[in-house]
Amino acid sequence: MSDRITAAETLVAAPPAAGSSHVDAGDAGYSKDLKSRHINMIAIGGAIGTGLFLGAGGRLAGAGPSLAIAYAVCGVFAFFVVRALGELVLYRPSSGAFVSYAREFMGEKGAFAAGWLYFLNWATTAVADITAAATYAHFWGMFSDIPQWILALIALAVVLTANLISVKYFGEMEFWFAIIKVGALVAFMLIGIFLVVTQHPVDGHTPGFSTITDSGGIFPVGMLPMLLVIQGVVFAYASVELCGVAAGETKNPEKIMPKAINSIMWRVGLFYVGSVVLLALLLPYTSYSGDESPFVTVMDKLGIPGAAGVMNLVVLTAALSSLNSGLYSTGRILRSMALSGSAPKFTGRMNKGQVPYGGILLTAGFAVLGVGLNYVMPGEAFEIVLNFASIGILGTWGMIMLCSLLFWHRSRDGRVTRPSYQLPWAPYTQIVTLAFLATVVFLMWWGGGVGRTTVMCLPLIAAALVGGWFVVRRRVNDLAREREDS
Repeated sequence: MSDRITAAETLVAAPPAAGSSHVDAGDAGYSKDLKSRHINMIAIGGAIGTGLFLGAGGRLAGAGPSLAIAYAVCGVFAFFVVRALGELVLYRPSSGAFVSYAREFMGEKGAFAAGWLYFLNWATTAVADITAAATYAHFWGMFSDIPQWILALIALAVVLTANLISVKYFGEMEFWFAIIKVGALVAFMLIGIFLVVTQHPVDGHTPGFSTITDSGGIFPVGMLPMLLVIQGVVFAYASVELCGVAAGETKNPEKIMPKAINSIMWRVGLFYVGSVVLLALLLPYTSYSGDESPFVTVMDKLGIPGAAGVMNLVVLTAALSSLNSGLYSTGRILRSMALSGSAPKFTGRMNKGQVPYGGILLTAGFAVLGVGLNYVMPGEAFEIVLNFASIGILGTWGMIMLCSLLFWHRSRDGRVTRPSYQLPWAPYTQIVTLAFLATVVFLMWWGGGVGRTTVMCLPLIAAALVGGWFVVRRRVNDLAREREDS
């Protein structure tokens, strides 16, 4: 029997969840090999990634200690997004996640837009991740003479190989990646708290609130820089929706998902806000830069032999973890789209390990373009792709909240039944979150530079989506009629 499954083949989807009459062909063919410990650690890993380990350095240098406020605000809205997705998952688990929900509540056009915006997110994030991995590797002298683009290509090849084997390997990799990230952050925070309490000097500075007050206070360069870094902070939370995608490959998601999602809020407060506050207390904000992880900067200033190297290895792990997650999630999303006709047929193919390798290879192919970007402009590569990834993230989060809002309206009409696990304060939560996302887009434009250029590309992105829809709409409609007739 062939190990390939294509969009042209007839698939029997998993039965819909209670309260849902929608059947998504993209849910068929997967193994349910992800366990509770995998989902919980995937949720943790999704909340701790490259945006914190690398991005916080440049943002601290630009906005000062007020960065902690930006992380807290964005963290609240990230929680609203993943909580809204969690309600939809409990209503009907699907490996197609929000693309599947967009198809149910917004039609095929909505699913097409949601899926390709998510692809834009992760295709550009993959470039950011391999760029970050190459940057981290240059910390060690043995890699300093190797061109950045070669290191980026090696990182992509290693993670791609592991991702194509089976979902078990993905789950195990993310489990251990997350343990390493959480363990390192906890160790760093314990060291940081010890340094603050004991007033142990760090690079000639005495840790404590005086480090902040003597360097201009919480807003050393005003409030405007804090507002302008919000789009980069949103990127830091880019993977929180990953646990919703993974729900389609786990047993008993109704028991596992609420616990995993609810724990995101305290993780945001502890790891993101807490880490940034500690970084601001340990060294003046001017000591950090975007060229190096701020955690590595602190450990390097402490002068403990090998400490900076260990922390650098940890942040390298975080970048590889994010890349691993991006390849995983886009593979599942593109397969759901392929089986409805919205994506190329080859992205719907699965191998013997029940891995949708076609979609994974497509994302990896775009990451290879990122290798070229690292060759042409290694200094600006991370900032450029971060802004385009942010557009994809904002679009994805916006689609999730729109689906949640439409789901709420249908529940009011009695057409669907909301699960007991619900997004609080609906529909106001969805409306306020959508307004926040629109504000972030405005701030990207207002800040000028690469951000403004990115926002000015929005008409081109919209035109590409419209043009792409007209290319695939006949095939989408034909497949939809086949499903209705079968």
